[in-house]
Amino acid sequence: MRVLLSRPLTAEVEARARAEFDVEIRSSTAVMSADEMQRALVQFDVVMPTLGDAFDAQVFSKVPDPRCKLLANFGVGINHIDVVAARAAGIEVSNTPGAVTDATADIAMTLMLMSARRAGEGERLLRSGQWQGWHPTQLLGLHLSGKQVGIVGMGRIGQAIARRCHYGFGMRVSYLARSAKELDFAADRAASLIALASEVDILVVAVPGGAETRHLINAEVLEAMQPSAHLINISRGEVIDEAALIAALQGGQIGGAGLDVYEFEPVVPQALMVLDNVSLLPHLGTATQEVRSDMGHMVLDNVAAFAAGRVLPNPV
Repeated sequence: MRVLLSRPLTAEVEARARAEFDVEIRSSTAVMSADEMQRALVQFDVVMPTLGDAFDAQVFSKVPDPRCKLLANFGVGINHIDVVAARAAGIEVSNTPGAVTDATADIAMTLMLMSARRAGEGERLLRSGQWQGWHPTQLLGLHLSGKQVGIVGMGRIGQAIARRCHYGFGMRVSYLARSAKELDFAADRAASLIALASEVDILVVAVPGGAETRHLINAEVLEAMQPSAHLINISRGEVIDEAALIAALQGGQIGGAGLDVYEFEPVVPQALMVLDNVSLLPHLGTATQEVRSDMGHMVLDNVAAFAAGRVLPNPV
């Protein structure tokens, strides 16, 4: 059972992988090239892709008889894998749900506080040596407690964010989802995205990536938001029309934004980086030692089940 891990992982996960499988660990942290993906499908029984490794229909078409029979994705999001094309090629796909929920929700709260309280702007002022000391009207931001938050996508992560907002900050929760959710706190289901955007102080995007949600947050949605409202994205970059967001931020159309993901990641437009009313993080959603190790072990649990002919713990 030959296994390819497409990125370096935590020491404990790599040690387990070497102990249990004939494993090759790719040393590069960059996304896999088309040639690398094709080689992986030919030479390995299991491949662990992750964010940016675009296993699309064209890649599968170049390898008509792949040795690989499982793509054990590192991460819950699978918008970089054409699952239909993979199955047509005889390849199963698994992912790592659950492990990412709380860490991603924590980053959403980090960005909410950073954006609403202008923390990034304040840190840049301090580091520049231009801070002249405290005064009553300096860097006045938005007080989160008691405000209304709108969650776009009420899956595991969306619910974890909403729960933190409700119990931690006493915020009123509204959400947009395909169906009503049974929750352990009060929350109102919005009739539409425009209606949700127009009434909340914070709009948080927590939907999967992919064709169905590309540019879900567009100029129309941004125009519907209140001038003091903040937009937070911890889902996938392409869910937001980045050009429309830049225009809205440049024109002061919304109060601010907090982003952990980008439409053309890792490229971040200079027009976005020079703005003071946006807080930017380098895709830190699950970046803790514990969570990344848990994700790695989930990958290996899927590999072990596959090797033993058992049902995958986390099939897509």
